Amino acid sequence: MTTVSGDFELTMAELRVVARYVAESAQEVLPVFEEAVPGDPRPRAALDAAWEFIEGADRTRLQRVTSLDAHRAAKEAGTEAARLAARSAGDAASAAYLHPIARATQVGHILRAAAGAARIAELRAGDDPAVGNAMIEQARRRATPVLTAVLCRYPLAPAAKNRVGQLMSALDAALRASAR
Repeated sequence: MTTVSGDFELTMAELRVVARYVAESAQEVLPVFEEAVPGDPRPRAALDAAWEFIEGADRTRLQRVTSLDAHRAAKEAGTEAARLAARSAGDAASAAYLHPIARATQVGHILRAAAGAARIAELRAGDDPAVGNAMIEQARRRATPVLTAVLCRYPLAPAAKNRVGQLMSALDAALRASAR
């Protein structure tokens, strides 16, 4: 089994589990971007590249390039929801390259797409935080034991003042509590 080493090891099988979790979140919200920015294929290309890796292809330059392109699309999007949707697709592609280094910033690569999807749901519900909290609970239930075990190798998500960061911290805490 192929592993990636740093402060700890991650197997390719574990990276595929993480990428699947991120891609599932991104898949849910990709239509938000595509409705807001019709004709921009970059986030869809990133999500397609993520699914190729998840389904067994080697991680390649394709995931790196499409991830960066989707993040560029996010910067150019005109609404918060569209930006979050494009960023989630970029995160899905980049999950293939999650670093096995014990830094809290790496947690974002695992959980930010789910937090972004929760924020998009809030925005679509008139900025209702109860909707976001319900989405975080769904994301917690969707997490597999392997995903939670990988997450627990990292420090806690960094504290944040923005709503996506708050949702990500809430998901992080909920997943860690479920692992005990």
